[in-house]
Order: sequence, then structure tokens, then C-alpha cells
Amino acid sequence: MLALLVWQGVALAIGEVLILPTPLAVLARLFTIWTESGFWGAVGLTVLRIALGFLAAFVLGVLLALAAGRSRVVETLLFPYMAVVKAVPVACFIVLLYVWLSSRSIASFIAFLIVLPTVYTGVLSGIRAEDKALKEMADVFCLSPVRRFLSVRLPQLEPYVISAVSLGTGLAFKSGIAAEILSLPAGSVGEMLYYASLWLQSVDLYAWTVVLVLVSILFEKLAVLLFRLAFRGIRNV
Repeated sequence: MLALLVWQGVALAIGEVLILPTPLAVLARLFTIWTESGFWGAVGLTVLRIALGFLAAFVLGVLLALAAGRSRVVETLLFPYMAVVKAVPVACFIVLLYVWLSSRSIASFIAFLIVLPTVYTGVLSGIRAEDKALKEMADVFCLSPVRRFLSVRLPQLEPYVISAVSLGTGLAFKSGIAAEILSLPAGSVGEMLYYASLWLQSVDLYAWTVVLVLVSILFEKLAVLLFRLAFRGIRNV
């Protein structure tokens, strides 16, 4: 509430809607923007692209972390690649990929690239932090590899995986939208943001930004909930 009051005060002090619209103007636009043709299609396509990139990064990140957890050689070989992905600015990747991929695919690939090191690092940290006493207990009781993984390793990895999912969804949206703004796939939220800025439609620009924030939060909460339910279901097997 305090932030909205500050926003309102600054907007009134500036007195220029092109520079900073009031929160009331943006709120009023939010009540109409979702009724316009193409709104739900743009949101749906953008979320789908980002979700695909996130899921691909999650699956590969977990697999690579498990491999690195078993072998220091694999971890050493993967280190320079993960370091490069984390260090290179997103805009550089977008420009490079624009030569190789269609504009419809760049957002998914960028989300994949940015989330991959996050998932990999998070899961690998969980593997390195596993309790050795529990491993010895599993050996004493001669648990099968499947039961050992489900009963011993997975519960210890859960907080690290959930943390990686929570952080990764936010990064996926930030990088995916940046990719859409630069690559301009037709009918995307990134395209809507770009043209709102180009045509100096400040109210629309802020309204779309609010929509993105809400969708990003919803996506994160839903993803975390689904993973928590998945872990709970696995524990009950």
C-alpha cells in the first residue's frame, strides 16, 4: 500500500501520463485490457514458451546434477559451460540465437539456458549436503537402489529442488520476456510491451507489466505447489 501511495504521489507531482501514469489509471486499464482481442492468446503463448523452456531446463539440470554428484570428472567438465551461461548477459544470447532460431523459439531456449545452471547448482548442492549416516543406514538395511533413492535421497533433495523451482520460474519469466521483446514473436506479450513502448502508450506498458508480474507469481506458486504434491505422492509410495 505504501508503494502505491508513493507511486501516486510521484505521478501527481510529475503530472505527465507519458512519463508516469497514476496507479488508478493503470488499474482502470487492467479492467479493460483482458477483454481485448489477442490478450489471452498472447498470455497463453508466452506462458507456454517459458514453461517449455523451464521444464526442459529442470529435467536436464536434474540429470546433469545427478551425474556430477556421482563423478567429480563430470562436474569439472560441466563447470566451464555453467559458468559461461551464468556470466554472459541474456541480451548476448538473444542476439546470437536470433541467427540460428526462429523468433517463436528464442524465448523458450533463453528460458532454458538461464534456468539450467540454477537447477543444476541447486540440486548438486543438495547432493553434496546429503547425510552420510543415512546412506550407511540404507546399506545396513540393504535397500534396493529405487527404494534408497525414494526413501533416503529424495527427501533430502526436496528443499533444494523446491528452492531451485521457485528461483528458476522467476528467472525464466524475466529472461523469456526479454527474449520476446527483442525477437518480437507475433502475438506475444513481448510484442505487446514493445509496441506499447514504441507508441508511447505508458498506461498500456504499465498494465502489461502488472499482468506479467501477476502471471509470474501465479506460475511460481503453481509450480512449487505441483512439485510439493509430487514429492508428497512419492513419499507415500
